[in-house]
Amino acid sequence: MLSKIKTLAISASATIDESAGFTEKIVSTMVGLLGGFPPELVVFIISLFPILECRGGMIAASLLGIDYWLAAIISVVGNLLPIPFIFLFIEKIFNMMKKTKYLGKIVTKIENKAMSKSEKITKYKRWGLLLFVGIPLPGTGAWTGALIAVLLKLNLKDSVISICLGVVMAMGIMSFITYGIPWIITLF
Repeated sequence: MLSKIKTLAISASATIDESAGFTEKIVSTMVGLLGGFPPELVVFIISLFPILECRGGMIAASLLGIDYWLAAIISVVGNLLPIPFIFLFIEKIFNMMKKTKYLGKIVTKIENKAMSKSEKITKYKRWGLLLFVGIPLPGTGAWTGALIAVLLKLNLKDSVISICLGVVMAMGIMSFITYGIPWIITLF
């Protein structure tokens, strides 16, 4: 019964996240690969990864049966940990990579992809960045938000605050999907 509820909750996330099937597959694979580690560490590691971020962390935490509050804290911390490094080093890393033929093409592709999502952020600045990071849709999140903030040379303090609040917002949405919906279903 509990696994059916969890499956239903993950399926329900498809209404918010079109890549839910893809995300679920990646999360399930990573949970399997990291099976020998404590569940909390698995959630933390998953939350560190771009694309998955706290969205994947909350799915993994729910599947692993981790208490909600612990899952929320671990997912947010894991999601936010790489962000200062992006702000500090991504331009230097990208500039070094651009000096090579193959890696330069990859960097250009990444920059173009990030900038193609930057219109609302450019227009609404901190509020646009907060919503971009906070609404868990494919291609959004703290990693991409930080990259866009760096490429647009947005105010660092405003960007960090917006990204932090956005991650908390995304965690709240994913909490409802992965923990709230299954709880509501058990009431019926």
